[in-house]
Amino acid sequence: MTLPLNANDPRAVIEADRAHVWHHLIQHKPFETVDPKIIVEGKGLRVWDIAGKEHIDGVSGGVWTVNVGYGRERIADAVRDQLVKLNFFAGAQGSIPGARFAEALVAKMPGMSRVYYANSGSEANEKGFKMIRQIAHKRHGGRKNKILYRERDYHGTTIACLSAGGQEERNMQYGPMTPAFVPVPHCLEYRAQWDLSGEEYGQRAADAIEEVILREGPDTVGGLCLEPVTAGGGVIPPPPGYWPRVQEICRKYDVLLMIDEVVCGVGRTGTWFGYQNYGIEPDIVTMAKGVASGYAAISCCVTTEAVFEMFKDDPDDPLNYFRDISTFGGCTAGPAAALENMAIIEEEGLLENTVAMGERVIANLEALSDKHAVIGDVRGKGLFCGAELVADRAAKEPLDEGRVKAVVADCMQQGVIIGCTNRSVPGFNNTLCLSPPLIATADDIDAITGAIDGALSRVMA
Repeated sequence: MTLPLNANDPRAVIEADRAHVWHHLIQHKPFETVDPKIIVEGKGLRVWDIAGKEHIDGVSGGVWTVNVGYGRERIADAVRDQLVKLNFFAGAQGSIPGARFAEALVAKMPGMSRVYYANSGSEANEKGFKMIRQIAHKRHGGRKNKILYRERDYHGTTIACLSAGGQEERNMQYGPMTPAFVPVPHCLEYRAQWDLSGEEYGQRAADAIEEVILREGPDTVGGLCLEPVTAGGGVIPPPPGYWPRVQEICRKYDVLLMIDEVVCGVGRTGTWFGYQNYGIEPDIVTMAKGVASGYAAISCCVTTEAVFEMFKDDPDDPLNYFRDISTFGGCTAGPAAALENMAIIEEEGLLENTVAMGERVIANLEALSDKHAVIGDVRGKGLFCGAELVADRAAKEPLDEGRVKAVVADCMQQGVIIGCTNRSVPGFNNTLCLSPPLIATADDIDAITGAIDGALSRVMA
């Protein structure tokens, strides 16, 4: 680690953080006696904290974001050059990087054609929800306003996004929720809701969506929002047979299919977008995190031309167009960074690397499950993997949340940062989460899973 010559005194920085920064997703009471952790530098797959300790980053910046790794000077240079030329203009006007990235992006998404820029995944999902609601009014007399979401899925932190989220603990104490968001069952076969397996289970889990549509009334349901692979709810790839049936149901009942790619998008699963693993054709796709790998704030809500056309069919109607704005969707740094990020993924073959290294993660975790009975299930897609920990493998009793966190803490002590499901589903915050940058090597993967091996040995002793 190298600190710049004019770096602030580390103790002063720590105390300023302790006194004034409100961190995300963490209880602050311990900081009264324990220093908050401050990350000061990153290079490749590694980061250094303010004390100079090196860590392997197994979660891409903590929340599945830094897909191409740290220290990419070409991205920083592109952002700097663009900011000097034009940093911002409101999105009612266009920009060169905005036009160029939109063109490059839809070229990776056959069937999609229009890109609406915003600045966070939550905001991108809000845009999709508003589009579905406005279409309900424009085409269906306001009736098809209900939006279905899946248990365990997560779509953001705003009240509307929480209302569309299937993680009960995240919603607690934030109600009342926004109306007309309706849950459908999750599709995790390990926690099976039906006595079926494989493709039969996948089709049955999808059939449950149709049952909800019929119960609510097909003329009231306008959209279905799903993650291609459930992220914070337990890293849940869909069972075979699930997605084709979901597509069939959406078309049967004229329900817009909205795919939340905020985590899975831009290479995380080994394809440009997670939904492309399953041959489906969405109407709306949202994305954020890996779009620019955290080098600039950007999110996108991408639609088909058919969806776009519904907002321009009557130019004389003052309510006909999409009357929405995202102030920082007008920043040019995001698309400038995203263009370089996409080029790096292509030039360095990171999609192919993600597939290969993802297979290595799964193989290593499965080998660990032979050694540690606490590992109940291993699952994932690409460099997006999870290991569900259980107190009793036969009964599938979830491991106590405190012990799961102890495994994460032990890995941190070893200099390896991993994650776990956090404040998601009551009683089921028991899955270790791995999502290293797409540049990970075999040695990196072995170091990460080796740290888990050691942690499990100590925590479960």
